Amino acid sequence: MLDSDLAMLYEVETKALNQAVKRNIKRFPSNFMFQLTKNEWQSLRSQIVTFKNDVRKYTPYAFTEQGVAMLSSVLRSEKAIQINIQIMNTFVQMRQWAIENKDIAQRLAELEHYFIEHCKDQKQDMRNLYEAIELLMDRTKPSKIGFTTD
Repeated sequence: MLDSDLAMLYEVETKALNQAVKRNIKRFPSNFMFQLTKNEWQSLRSQIVTFKNDVRKYTPYAFTEQGVAMLSSVLRSEKAIQINIQIMNTFVQMRQWAIENKDIAQRLAELEHYFIEHCKDQKQDMRNLYEAIELLMDRTKPSKIGFTTD
């Protein structure tokens, strides 16, 4: 995402966002953020009508998913604070889900191994078992873990 779009999301001025990044530049390695070249910026502006009026002294910065998350920890707006808290809560939920489902995955692997060893001649039973395991695995997938800006 571009710096101007993120500034709107985090409810800060683009200049303030870029200043916060520069003050914390060690938190933004190249896989978190990069600056568009003049050619990239001109190409993007020519493709998107709303960018034609966006006159800048410098080319914009583009942020990856990690950069967007890092921004929430260096900006001082209320929205950035809320988003940062949501990100932290989401990581905790994901870790908890992984811990809770680790045992289930191990048990399913053991069950599959047992049936492979003991039911070699019962092909229909094996198909039924695999279908049951797949159904169970689908049910253990996480449901809507994430955050919104609403």
